[in-house]
Order: sequence, then C-alpha cells, then structure tokens
Amino acid sequence: MTENSNQSSLLNKTINRRSALVGMGAAAGATLAPGFVRYSQAQSSAPIRIGFQCHRTGIGAAYGRWYERVTNAAAKLINDAGGINGRPIEIVIEDDGTDPKRGAEVVEKFASQHKTDVVFGTLFSHVVAGSAPVAGELKMPYYVVSEGYHVASGKLNRYVFQPGITDVRSQVTAMAPWISQNLGKKVTMIFPDYAFGHDHRDFFTPAMKNAGGEVIAQVPIPPTESSFTRYFPNIPQDTEVLYHVMVGPAVLTFVKELGEFYGPTAPKLFGFVDSLEAVDINSPGLEFLQGSHFWEGMPRYLQPDAPDYVKAYRDAVGINEQGASVADPKDVSTAAHMFGCWETLYVIKQAMEAAGYAGPDDRAKLVEATEALTAFAAGPEHPQGDKVFNGKNHQAYGHQNISVVEGGMLKVVHTTSIEDGMYEPEADYTTQAL
Repeated sequence: MTENSNQSSLLNKTINRRSALVGMGAAAGATLAPGFVRYSQAQSSAPIRIGFQCHRTGIGAAYGRWYERVTNAAAKLINDAGGINGRPIEIVIEDDGTDPKRGAEVVEKFASQHKTDVVFGTLFSHVVAGSAPVAGELKMPYYVVSEGYHVASGKLNRYVFQPGITDVRSQVTAMAPWISQNLGKKVTMIFPDYAFGHDHRDFFTPAMKNAGGEVIAQVPIPPTESSFTRYFPNIPQDTEVLYHVMVGPAVLTFVKELGEFYGPTAPKLFGFVDSLEAVDINSPGLEFLQGSHFWEGMPRYLQPDAPDYVKAYRDAVGINEQGASVADPKDVSTAAHMFGCWETLYVIKQAMEAAGYAGPDDRAKLVEATEALTAFAAGPEHPQGDKVFNGKNHQAYGHQNISVVEGGMLKVVHTTSIEDGMYEPEADYTTQAL
C-alpha cells in the first residue's frame, strides 16, 4: 500500500511540475516545429468537454472497458494537476457499438448535442474510417487511439490525428527483420478480413521481403467468425512461421483451436497480442503458446527494469504486476493498447495549452498546434516510451516490444528503436484547408 501511494505521489508531483512549466511558456515532453506561434489564452472556468467515443458494446467491448478506465484515470490526474489552461476537463461518453455507422452518428451527437470541444478514443479501424468523414465535415478535432494506417495514409482529413499510439505499418516495418532473423523466412499470415487486418497484409508482406523472408500464404478470416478450424488447412506445410493477428470476443477460441489443430508440430508462432488482449495467457488450452512470441505495444506484465513512472501509471489505471485488474485478477487488461488513451489525452492537453484554447472557435488553432508538436519524452505523460510525431501525416512513431511466452507470462526479449519503424510518409494534411 505504501509503494502504491508513493507511485501515485510521484506521478502527481511530476505532472504538476510540468503544468507549472507550461504556465511559464514551456511544454515539457513536447517540442514545437519551427515557425509555430503561440496563441493568446482566453480565460474561462467552464469545463473543457472531451467526447469519448467508446466501444462499450460490440466486438471491441473488452478494449472499450479498459480504454474507459484509463481515460478516467488520466482525466483525474489532469484535473488534480489544474486541468487544461486552468479549466477542468469533463469526459462525455457515448457507446458506438464498435459499429462504423453508429460511430458516425456518435461524432455528430458529440458536436450537435453534447457540444464537446474534441472527440477522442476510437480504436477499431472500420469505426475510425466510418466516423472520420463526419469529424472533418463538422470541423471537429478527432484524436483516435487505433493502430491502423488509415490516418497516416492521408485518406482521412486534417481534423483526424493519431498522436498517442503507433500505426501497423510502423509496427511491422520495425519487427519484420527480427522475425526473419530469429524465427524463420517462410511466413503464413492469418488476419481479420477488414481494414486492420489488411494493413498487416499490405505492409508486413513487403517488410518481410525487405528483411530476406517471404509471405508464402495469406489467410483472411471474417471478423465475426466464431470458429476457425476450417481455415487452418489453407496453411502450407512448408510454413516456418505462422503470423496471427486476430481480434474480438472469439480470440480465445482461435488460439485454442490452433493448438488443437497442430499439437506439438506447429510452426513457430508470432502473434500480435491483440489475439490475447483481455485473455489470461494461462487459460486452459493455451499451453501450446509456450515459447511463442508476441508483439506488445506496452508490456502487460511488469518488467524487472520498469521505471518508476511505468509503475505509477499501472497503479493509476489499476492493474497488478500480471496486467490484470487489482480489483479482480480474472479481469485481464488490454495493456498493449490502452496506454494510448492516457498519452493521447496528454497530447490534447499539450496542444490546447500551446494554442491557448478557449473554446470551439479555436478548433482550427488546436489543429495547427497539434501539427506543430514534434516529440514526446518518455515519462509520466508518455509511459509507453518516447515518440516522435509527424505533423504532416498526423501520426506518432515509437518503440515496439517483442515478448516471449515463458513460465506463464510474457517477457520482453527485444525492443525496437523508433528509427526501425520509420517509413517515407505519403500524406501531408497541412496542405488541406481548415
């Protein structure tokens, strides 16, 4: 109990110190691009209203539950430290059902009914794609916590940002060389048949080729599928590495059926922990995962060398050393993704402070201020690690973790550099009118 108290104290002390620096004109943990001019700050005591588009129901419900907890924890700390520009923030929540049509309706509701200043938090890529056009039409700053390449691709609009989590293209570009060098050259991919899975298909395939390997087969699976055994015969016998990235409520069924199909003769497995988010890795039927590797954005299990600010973040969001809820050990977190909500809220805070944001009339200024950010330092506001931000394609770039299943837990064996995941940007949203 004393340790947890000390960690929370550290987090509040560090963030309060940063707020004081911002008040004097500095933005700790962030830098601004050359030529950016700060806007004058208007005074108001009204709350800044942040619309949280939450997957409370639908296939993203497990993520939505933890995204909401992390959002509330970060909002509390921001308010305890003085809010944004001296104003408290208020989180307004709407459930989008993990549905693109409903997502678009929610964004419009935030603008017309709730009168929120910004919208944030969307995860599933098909919901982002369905919601972003409405955000652009309404000129509503829309900060997503997804992973898809949809933002960085330039296919959305100037009001959409992904500043708190890396995209799939960056992730697979960073990890393909390690897979080729350590697991095998011939890879079969199993992925969900929608935008998120297509990003893996489209970017891991050339990344593996550049790393000296080859994707010899691709097995798309409908995102609503509940049983998977009938797809496994499509995996070629000469597969050396099986690359799997499945999401949704049936992921436990997927990994169990995969184990039953292969038994002890399986190829080496490399998965995205999306396949096991919110799932206990020690669940019966998952024993075959021992020795397999996973991508993790932020490690689920507390690593031995974790800095104090990581421990403080975990304490604030309520997860134990195994990455499960401190209130219920059976309630496993979505640790590899949910940090993005925490970090994105702090990016919004930084941008609003830099813009002197006073209300909806300053949304264009907020967009420009966000585009002017260039780097985020690892620390209490960015516990996953340091990042660079490209204001032209609205995308953050950071570190990736590769973990092995060993002794019933995930242990990080490799962390990529930011440079490992960099690619030539295709988009420049700053050329679009506000």
